Amino acid sequence: MELGRIGIWAFLDMLPAREAQAAAREIEDLGFGALWIPEALGREAFTSAGVLLAGSARLVVATGIANIWARDAMAMAGGQKTLCEAYPGRFLLGMGVSHAPLVEGLRGHEYAKPLTAMRRYLDAMDKAPFTAAPPIGECPRVLAALHPKMLELARERTSGSHPYFVTPEHTARARQILGKDRLLAPEQAVLLETDPETARRIARTHMAIYIGLPNYRRNLIATGFAEEDFANGGSDRLVDAIVAWGDIEVIRARVAAHHAAGADHVCLQVLTPNPAIVNRDAWRVLARALL
Repeated sequence: MELGRIGIWAFLDMLPAREAQAAAREIEDLGFGALWIPEALGREAFTSAGVLLAGSARLVVATGIANIWARDAMAMAGGQKTLCEAYPGRFLLGMGVSHAPLVEGLRGHEYAKPLTAMRRYLDAMDKAPFTAAPPIGECPRVLAALHPKMLELARERTSGSHPYFVTPEHTARARQILGKDRLLAPEQAVLLETDPETARRIARTHMAIYIGLPNYRRNLIATGFAEEDFANGGSDRLVDAIVAWGDIEVIRARVAAHHAAGADHVCLQVLTPNPAIVNRDAWRVLARALL
C-alpha cells in the first residue's frame, strides 16, 4: 500500500456523492497518497469509502476512524475484506473507540474500559468467518491510539496508528512506543491564514468540540498542557500547537516536524471559516508546495 508522505483528511459528507467522488479524484490527481474520512454524524464509513474508491483510480481511502460501536466485529471484518478484495492495496481500515458522549449519548451503548473493548473487538475480528471471495494481499488496519496502552495494542495487533488532534511532540512519543516498523499517520489541521485574530478564531471553532472530549484533554495534558489552556476556547499556545496557521512555510515546517518526530504519513485537514465548505484551492496550494 502506497500512502506517500502526505495525505488529505477531509469531511466530505456535506457534498453529494458525485461531488465527493470528484473531490477524491482531484486529491488523487494532485498527487496526495491518501484520503482520510471520518465516521461521526454523517455517512457510514464503509459505504462512504466504497463510493470514494469507485470514483477514483489509484487513491488510498482510509477511515479516520471507523467506530467500533457502530457495528459488531464480524461486520467490521467483513466490510474491510470486501473493500480490500474489490480495491487491492487501496483501502486502509482505521478503527477507534470514539468518545463516551458520542457512544453513550448518541448510540446508546455503554462506554466502559475502552482498551479492553478494543482488545476483545480485535480478537473477534480475527476469528470472524468470511465466506465471500477473499482479498489478495495486504488488508491492513490501524488504531486511533492516543495513550500509551492503546499505542502498545496498536503495535502488537495492527499495522500502526492514526492519532488525531495531536502535536509533533505526541508523534515523537507515539513513535517511541510503536517502534520502527509500524505505520504512524497523525492528522494535522492547517489553515492558510496569516492574520492571527482571524486564524485563531477559525481554529477555535474547529477545536471547540474536541477540547470538550475527555480523551483529547487527557492526551494534551500528558503532552504538557494545563487545564487553563482549555479555557475560553483554548489558549493561544494550545491553538497554535494544534492548528498550523499562517503562510505555506509555517505549514511546511509543521509537516516537517511531524516527519522528523517519526511520522511516516501526515494527514492534512484544511480548515475553513465555514466547515461545510471544502477548500479545494487550498489542496492545490499544498500540493504545489509540499509534494
